[in-house]
Amino acid sequence: MEHRYSRQTVLRDFGEAGQAKLTKGKVLVIGLGGLGLPVLQYLNAMGVGTLGLMDQDVVELHNLQRQILYAERDLGKQKLDVVHEKLHEQNSSTILKTHDTFLTKENALDVIQNYDVIVDATDNFPTRYLINDTCVILNKPFVYGALHGFEGHVSVFNYKDGPTYRCIYPNMPSSDEVPNCNENGVLGVIPGIIGTMQALEVVKILTGMGEVLSGKLLLFNGLNQHVGKIAFKSNLTNKNISKLQEFYEPMDCEAILSISAKDFQSIRESGDKITLIDVRTIKEFNDNHLKEALNIPLNELSQKPIDEINKVIYVICQSGQRSKKAAKQLQEAYPSITFYNILGGMNKMMVLCP
Repeated sequence: MEHRYSRQTVLRDFGEAGQAKLTKGKVLVIGLGGLGLPVLQYLNAMGVGTLGLMDQDVVELHNLQRQILYAERDLGKQKLDVVHEKLHEQNSSTILKTHDTFLTKENALDVIQNYDVIVDATDNFPTRYLINDTCVILNKPFVYGALHGFEGHVSVFNYKDGPTYRCIYPNMPSSDEVPNCNENGVLGVIPGIIGTMQALEVVKILTGMGEVLSGKLLLFNGLNQHVGKIAFKSNLTNKNISKLQEFYEPMDCEAILSISAKDFQSIRESGDKITLIDVRTIKEFNDNHLKEALNIPLNELSQKPIDEINKVIYVICQSGQRSKKAAKQLQEAYPSITFYNILGGMNKMMVLCP
């Protein structure tokens, strides 16, 4: 009977030994979007033993242009559920571990410590710096991918005492140094190219095969098929991180008002009447919610009008990520109302009022 992985085990520099290393490998992919999907599909097909899936977004129509694992019938579904089902159909022998959350300061160390390689398939700087700092503390390599328009970047950080992300990008850029989100599109095929390059780096790390992109930033331009590399060196200061920063705040195109879970709980306890919109899925809401919350899932916000009598409205989700998107969307639609995103979401609220 033909071996499932025979087309790669027959390779002289890979062989059964390389396949065995993949089988033992544990890889966490953070983000189930344009980059994360091709990474997962190839690693799953090639026989990586354990794959961690982390995301808390739902499938939206604009995702389908580049996130080709999803179909129209998946609109409104949790990405985590769709990806888990389809990866299991692709390779039932893979151990799939799901993390129904975004990466936060509170969960980063606990989650990342359980994997050999971390794949950054995110789309924002704060999460990327959080991944970097956590990987430095835990001595884990992470494979980086980034997209912009017709271009993409790939590198491997913190590999065998090599440079970290902060060695090439020491500090998080300010909002005026980042292209406006409304102008920062991406050609649909580019994430597939960059994602498969990331998958290749993961395979090389796990098997010890080839030359890993450590200390090198690969630059790909899809318009002229040009590939270049920039070399960079380690900075010892950036490798001496011993604890996470106090706060990693995701960056928005525009300022969104936020309130801490603690301060919001104080308002609840004051007895003042409040309006709270919970933008999680119906299932999440039914499982657990605050008594005064009105459930309007994120993907249904544009379909349900908001009562403009309320001049202040609070928005909550599980971790504070979806509610930030919702608050921005609502603020644009209802400029006469002030919307506050509750930082940390239900994760924080349940600590304060279990």
